[in-house]
Amino acid sequence: MGKTIVGLEVTEESVRAAELSLGRKPQLIAYGEVPLPPDSAHDSEVLDAGAVAVALRQLWTGARFKSRDAVLGVASRRILVREYTTQAMRPDLLREALPYQVQDLLPVPASQAVLDFFPLGQQGDQVSGLLVAAVSENIEQIISTLSKVKVRAQAVDLTAFGLARVTAALARPDETVATVNVGDHTTQVVIARAGVPQFVRVLPIDVDTAATRRHTASDLEPALEYAAVGVGMGASTGGVVVAGAPGANGGRTRGSLRAAMPPGVSDLAARLRSTLAFFASRPNAAPLSNVFVTGAGAGVDGVIPALTAAIDTPLSVVSVADVIGMSAPPPAGEVALNLVGTVGIALGEVHR
Repeated sequence: MGKTIVGLEVTEESVRAAELSLGRKPQLIAYGEVPLPPDSAHDSEVLDAGAVAVALRQLWTGARFKSRDAVLGVASRRILVREYTTQAMRPDLLREALPYQVQDLLPVPASQAVLDFFPLGQQGDQVSGLLVAAVSENIEQIISTLSKVKVRAQAVDLTAFGLARVTAALARPDETVATVNVGDHTTQVVIARAGVPQFVRVLPIDVDTAATRRHTASDLEPALEYAAVGVGMGASTGGVVVAGAPGANGGRTRGSLRAAMPPGVSDLAARLRSTLAFFASRPNAAPLSNVFVTGAGAGVDGVIPALTAAIDTPLSVVSVADVIGMSAPPPAGEVALNLVGTVGIALGEVHR
């Protein structure tokens, strides 16, 4: 592997990547996002390998990435993430036993799934953690598409794990925080302590981002965005803090604000509130100290006021400049919000 690593995401709307320098203080040195034609991909699944390969080639050329080694981040409603407890054993033995143990939990035969287990703690001879299962055909299809443009997938990571990793520096090690990535069609929620995921949910909700509007208008060209090595830029000190008190936003109540919201935003606020309440109701659940919100949907009108009104925990909007130093011109708008998760994916390999 070279001196840099690329975090890569294939979403329904675009291919997006961020290149980080390796070392003790990684920096964002280049990034890019290229839109996809409609029906080219869906939920981290490649539907049209040719169209995705063309976009990937544009991405690597336009952003002038130095490395062709990439960590692939995946986020899909079809990826199973759930708490699981099993007999403690050596990691290699657990990998062999896992397919037989979890077959009844999977939507496909274990032989057709990619399985991983993220241990969180052990009590006696039982180890508890997060079980992750994805359809192997979908992962293989993305890796095969990458190979068409000579990009090597060094690892595959759950995007939610990258989100937990990248926002860990914004909280104290003893704090439990939620990171919410509001995407174009899915919202990822990960609750973590010291960067270690404790709980993951993927909520299928459409949000009216610029990317979804481009697809509706079939106007792809203006969306290409790249940046390569440029003047040195330091990370900012923190996100934009939004008050988390009920009844915020000019004194409007939750009910009146909900009535004024577009349907997707209202649904997002209600389901996020329900998700966080479910986590809080679990035995021994630690209280949340902060909710970090990122992703393109965080910049959509009405989203942050709606989430602020729905959630009692303080909210902070997080942009990529809040989580990593830069030696590239800083991104702006939705790209700056989307890159938070992409950087988190790459950081997993940087710290490996």
